[in-house]
Amino acid sequence: MDQKNKPCPREPRKPARSSLPARFLGNRKGTTAIEFGVLALPFALLVFAILESCISFTAQQLLANATDDIARQVRTGQLTATELKTNLGSLLCAKLQVMVGSDCATEIQFDLESYATFADAALVRTKINKGDLDTTGFGVNPGGPLTINMLRVYYEWPVMTDFMASMMSNLNGNKTLLFATATWQNEPF
Repeated sequence: MDQKNKPCPREPRKPARSSLPARFLGNRKGTTAIEFGVLALPFALLVFAILESCISFTAQQLLANATDDIARQVRTGQLTATELKTNLGSLLCAKLQVMVGSDCATEIQFDLESYATFADAALVRTKINKGDLDTTGFGVNPGGPLTINMLRVYYEWPVMTDFMASMMSNLNGNKTLLFATATWQNEPF
């Protein structure tokens, strides 16, 4: 084809001027920013909830491990009744210092008692009165060889994330009660 017969390129047609709402709805330049703004808060809440739950679970496991370790030492006769009456709190604090810190002596509550049967030990209940742990009757009274003993250790875990406090706390002051229990029969030491 020669130049004369070649069709001339068309210029794109300009759209007719539309209304302001139509232009606003048609503009997609800020979509990503708006979507991020809508999703960022729920995502952050979810991340904080997962972190709070994981840290609390780790603290619970640390408390259970410390309780089991002390119980094993009592069961095998490595710790005597005299040592326990004077040092049980410091023994627990040495194992829980990562979790509790320097205020361990005031933060950890514990009860070590001897029972006639395992059924008697199973009847013991943890009491919470008006949002506080009831420590009435707590003591350190281990039995001798072949006796049945139960060690209960409690820590009032502070819930760190404010929006999780209403869902996770069961004590006053936005705290949740972490506890561990070990029941055993002493060996004939």
